[in-house]
Amino acid sequence: MESRKSSESKTMMTEIVLPNDTNVYGNLMGGRLMYWMDIAAAISAQKHCNAPVVTASVDNISFESPIKLGNTVHIEAHVTRSFHTSMEVHLKVWGEDHIQQYKYKSNEAYYTFVALDSNGRPKPVPQLIPETEEEKKLFDAALRRRQVRLILGGKMKPDDAAELRALFVKD
Repeated sequence: MESRKSSESKTMMTEIVLPNDTNVYGNLMGGRLMYWMDIAAAISAQKHCNAPVVTASVDNISFESPIKLGNTVHIEAHVTRSFHTSMEVHLKVWGEDHIQQYKYKSNEAYYTFVALDSNGRPKPVPQLIPETEEEKKLFDAALRRRQVRLILGGKMKPDDAAELRALFVKD
């Protein structure tokens, strides 16, 4: 199976915040933003593996700044690392106020997707080639984030998480 570059999975999505997207304070509802993020992340994962994907997990969503009614939402997604049948996608979200003419960071998150074959079963995905220094940092840290997800999900014993242990235990 051919490897793919992280940049090949880059996806940009833009939405405008309309009244139906907001809460009583005029801020974009978190659930609506997470829905848009899921779409952008799924497109990114599908670009990487050329197959249908399903969301396996969502973690580390941090909401920093609310996005107001009428502002534009920009979502950037790209695959940070692939494993056997899954991929981690990093998302960054910015709001843009066109009246005041400024762009601001709203949040970021990591989503995990699993590629499926024509029978709906997990299928292998191409390995990822990080190129830039930022891509390499995200790639290296992705294994630790995966181990945390597996431990919290009860699918891995903490003693088996070698990458995490290396951070905390000096041999």
